[in-house]
Amino acid sequence: MLLYGASGHAKVICSCLEALNLTVTGLFDDNPNLLFLEGYSLLGKYNTEIYPTIPLIISIGNNTIRKHISQSVYHTFGNVIHPSAILDRTITIGVGTVVLHKAIIQRGSQIGNHVIINTGAIIDHDCLVEDFVHISPNVTLCGGVKVGEGTHIGAGTVVIPGITIGKGVIIGAGTVVIRNIPDNSTYVGNPAKKIK
Repeated sequence: MLLYGASGHAKVICSCLEALNLTVTGLFDDNPNLLFLEGYSLLGKYNTEIYPTIPLIISIGNNTIRKHISQSVYHTFGNVIHPSAILDRTITIGVGTVVLHKAIIQRGSQIGNHVIINTGAIIDHDCLVEDFVHISPNVTLCGGVKVGEGTHIGAGTVVIPGITIGKGVIIGAGTVVIRNIPDNSTYVGNPAKKIK
């Protein structure tokens, strides 16, 4: 597997790949001063001709950057799912998505492309998580929640059943979401309140 981005998120993906006994062939990164990450060699800036048949994961936590990079990459995208994650057989997952340690995705849920489902997150039944979403550690999405493209849900957030969260939303850590949230807004607190 190839990674694009040599940051903290890449370290966690390397951990997942090691747990799966998969090889990290190398990492692309735009920073010319980086040579190694976790003992893995950096390959420099992205190059379509380097290992063209090996799948790639964009290992960058920022949704906007991940989306931008996905539009310029010509490798096939892979998925990384940690062996401790629990995924129901009826779910669907798009390309380039990462499901980290001890995450749970329940029956009937749909996960888009280039999504991060972080450590210990719970996605209950019939949720829809659109492309380029980042679900932080220990988030709970109760049944029937919809999360719009490019949204970042902060660590420990709880979203009650049937809520719709718009596109490009930022939800602060520990927030409790009890009402629908519109596109391109920022919410924090218990219950969630708009701050931007």
